[in-house]
Amino acid sequence: MALPEPVVAPVVVEAPAPVAVDLWERIRQGFVMPELQAPLVAQHEKAYIRSRDALARMTARSEPYLFHIVEEIEKRGMPTELALLPFVESAFNPQAVSVAKAAGMWQFIPSTGRSFDLKQNIFRDDRRNVLASTRAALDYLSQLHGMFDDWHLALAAYNWGEGSVRRAINANRKAGRPTDFMSLRMPRETRNYVPKLLALKNIINQPDTYQVALPAIANHPFFDTVPVERDMDVDVAIRLAEVSEDLFRRLNPQMNKPVILAAGTEHLLLPFDNAERFRANLANHPGPWASWTAWVAPSTLTPAQAAELVNMDETALREVNRIPARVKIKEGSTLLVVRAHDQQADVSAHVADSGTMALSPEYAVRTAKGKRKAGVRLASAAHRGKPVRATARARAGVKVAMR
Repeated sequence: MALPEPVVAPVVVEAPAPVAVDLWERIRQGFVMPELQAPLVAQHEKAYIRSRDALARMTARSEPYLFHIVEEIEKRGMPTELALLPFVESAFNPQAVSVAKAAGMWQFIPSTGRSFDLKQNIFRDDRRNVLASTRAALDYLSQLHGMFDDWHLALAAYNWGEGSVRRAINANRKAGRPTDFMSLRMPRETRNYVPKLLALKNIINQPDTYQVALPAIANHPFFDTVPVERDMDVDVAIRLAEVSEDLFRRLNPQMNKPVILAAGTEHLLLPFDNAERFRANLANHPGPWASWTAWVAPSTLTPAQAAELVNMDETALREVNRIPARVKIKEGSTLLVVRAHDQQADVSAHVADSGTMALSPEYAVRTAKGKRKAGVRLASAAHRGKPVRATARARAGVKVAMR
């Protein structure tokens, strides 16, 4: 008797998830942050819609950076809502500086920037560096989420500080109140911070509902990285890359000086086509690459004395180093100076990473000394109970006052 044919279950092959062609759609697919039931979200939605032109400029400004940010967020398994945070922080302006001295599109204050290894010196400010600041911001947000296990609270801490959020939570616990974002007492700016982000999320998630037109952003990298192997003038880099100065500075906003120091700048960001042109043009560039270098003041000097030592015009030295009038340059200060034609060595890593400028008032020592001596005499006379003899100018002042 023939055996029955075995029943073979059909193999079901799941179709791969469609790859988003538009970056906005890719961002939508990663939205996982819980909603916030608060009237403030609706208020900020209306505010964004009332300013459609500003919203359009802001979203267009995000194009060079957004793909990279989304890539880094997905690598870490974080919510893609976080890719919208620079909209709230800086309107995606990497040159933005707040009244609290926060800088860059992720708005790091100096101390927090240093905590996350963002170098800040006379040559560069990595709080504005696209790659470094994004890495630091996601490191910080990940750390905050680990502290609070809640994205709303992590975002509040990013804006207000983890210590402030922790104290607010402890105060609510002590009083027997809930400890969610909406239940905590916090400054107005922080209270509006998370609702602003969620309002943007809702608009980007359903732009047609809000009658908002988002600019098309392709789901592929905007820029490539090219290594910096020698010190190079910014003007030379722009010319070799055949890119506009505006776009170059949008991609490399950390530069504080007209020269790029190889020891402090690992690579430049350039649009893909321009990166290829840069490599080709660089291979055929006869030089020189840099017309500027760094010089460390051997002693405390006036700008005129420093200019004479480095064989530069004093006005030019002041301008490139932003030296105001009536000051001295303190010993150990690093200045940008014209590079000698026969100089081959690039600026050292130590100077590139730690160069600082320290200034002092030109007459500060003499004036302060005179005031100290006068103060000692007055204090001594008062201590002895003796009358203090006024100067002629003071006596004249008394006479005028008595008339």
